Amino acid sequence: MKRIAVFAAIVVSLFFVVVISTSQPQTPPPAVAKQHQAHEVLVIKSTRELHLLRNGGTFKRYDVSLGAAPSGHKTQEGDERTPEGKYIIDWRNADSIAHLSLHISYPNSDDKARAAANDTAPGGNIMIHGLPNGWGWLNKLHLAWDWTDGCIAVTNKQMREIWAHVPNGTPITIVDAI
Repeated sequence: MKRIAVFAAIVVSLFFVVVISTSQPQTPPPAVAKQHQAHEVLVIKSTRELHLLRNGGTFKRYDVSLGAAPSGHKTQEGDERTPEGKYIIDWRNADSIAHLSLHISYPNSDDKARAAANDTAPGGNIMIHGLPNGWGWLNKLHLAWDWTDGCIAVTNKQMREIWAHVPNGTPITIVDAI
């Protein structure tokens, strides 16, 4: 019985070390040289992929989790859908509730008009982000389900790569399928 208690204490201690070490804010990585930056981001919802494109071709590819109701275009606040369309990465947040985040310019004018026609709010604050702070230890386990409120989620390590390769002003296209 004493061995089980010692083992449990070790497991719990290791868990807290992992959680604490992954929840500490980290300085964002510096941008890569301009010639190595993405010219565009492409997200394919049906295959749960994010592609960084340069000169028309993919140079990095990531598996992603989407909004908890991933089918179809985001039409209103709270529908948990990831939008579809052409947007811009317009700002970034190093102090986000998730490990780093890049803001997608949803809603655009078409999204706002569609929401107004339906007398609903379009929603917003759609991001590409890492895992929630303190949950980085999940790593790729987060891919087992779509869990965001409409955002595009990757691992923390992947988010650091994306952050470094995608400057503000980069176009992003989100499609259901190709």
